[in-house]
Amino acid sequence: MKNHIHMIICIFISILFLSSFPSNTSACSCAQSPTAEEEFDRSSAVFSGKVIKMEDKRSLNGSASKTARFEVNNVWKGPSQTQIEISTGLGGGDCGIDFKEGFEYLVYAKESTMYGEKTLVSVICDRTNQLSSSQEDLGMLGVGYPPSEEVDLSDPSIGKQFFLWVTIFIGVAILLNIHFKKDNNKAND
Repeated sequence: MKNHIHMIICIFISILFLSSFPSNTSACSCAQSPTAEEEFDRSSAVFSGKVIKMEDKRSLNGSASKTARFEVNNVWKGPSQTQIEISTGLGGGDCGIDFKEGFEYLVYAKESTMYGEKTLVSVICDRTNQLSSSQEDLGMLGVGYPPSEEVDLSDPSIGKQFFLWVTIFIGVAILLNIHFKKDNNKAND
């Protein structure tokens, strides 16, 4: 009988313990779709461009997302750069857009910390769509302008890695220099 009571207590404690660490879940539910004018007004960036790279990301808090890098053709609002990166979810319940490399889109994006650090974000509740399906929006937006700032977002971490290796090399060179000077001074004494 005591064994059964101990087993029930252990099961109860285990259930309490496991339920105290809930997993993150999210669901995406969009209200009525805004008009093109409303979406333009509430967006930080509106542009058209081709997806040239997709990358999965994981933030420090553990949330997963994707980053789509665009080669920008026209800008109506926001950064006037030749390349822009947009964060979105993985799809399903996290509101992510299923961007495809090589396809052109009309993108409405907002600055947000939804997927970690503050970036431009677009989700399925926005009017972001393939460019070929965005004729109504393009009619409202009118003629955009080409981006004015040439940027290459191919891999900003390469510069950081180079700087780190140069710093390590200089540090090792200084330490070796100090070591050899000490050895040289001992030999002269």
